[in-house]
Amino acid sequence: MSSQLPAYKADFLKAALESGALKFGTFELKSKRISPYFFNAGEFYTRKSLRALEAAYAATIAEAHANGVFDFEVVFGPAYKGIPLATLATRGLDGDKYDNIVYAFDRKEAKDHGEGGSFVGGPFRGKKVIIVDDVVTAGTAKREAIDKIRGQGGVVTGIIVALDRMEKLPSPDGDESKPMPTAIQALGREYNIPIIAILTFDDIVKGIKGIIPNSDIEKMEAYREKYKPSE
Repeated sequence: MSSQLPAYKADFLKAALESGALKFGTFELKSKRISPYFFNAGEFYTRKSLRALEAAYAATIAEAHANGVFDFEVVFGPAYKGIPLATLATRGLDGDKYDNIVYAFDRKEAKDHGEGGSFVGGPFRGKKVIIVDDVVTAGTAKREAIDKIRGQGGVVTGIIVALDRMEKLPSPDGDESKPMPTAIQALGREYNIPIIAILTFDDIVKGIKGIIPNSDIEKMEAYREKYKPSE
């Protein structure tokens, strides 16, 4: 991996390549765009790759916290992919100052027996909460999570995702030439909260040079130029 990347980013990118979470080729996205690469955090399922996942999320959270980007008391993972991510991220936080950090997640359907409820894990009423998930596509799932947390009296202070594709949202009228923000930019502005990615598109390009064919990198750079945001 490129020495230009911090160690935790380089290790995460290496694990993404080895596990197949990051692939290169031709992929149709939900937006119907044809992308030269595809990322799926669901491919991190071996113990080895989970160690890299844990370290990367924890390092990203700790770095942002140390730099005053956000404060937090709860790590929340939206069902379903966010559940193991929040668990790993909380476990990976190092140092006594994080010993009282709790994790929580929501149920897709409220439990109607036993203790009942729609949430599992630590309480977040009156607490500062960060959301941990894989990506922001349209932002719908994150909006739902924010609304749920606020509905329980929590305060969302930040969102951490694995990847920022750094590409603009599709225009509502289908005109791809129109200036548009990225999904992360739009969501961050809407809720006035920081959204941080472990890896960005630029990180990937830096890290894969010399590892994958130059033709694939050229396709990625052309894709980036076509769909770069207005800002």
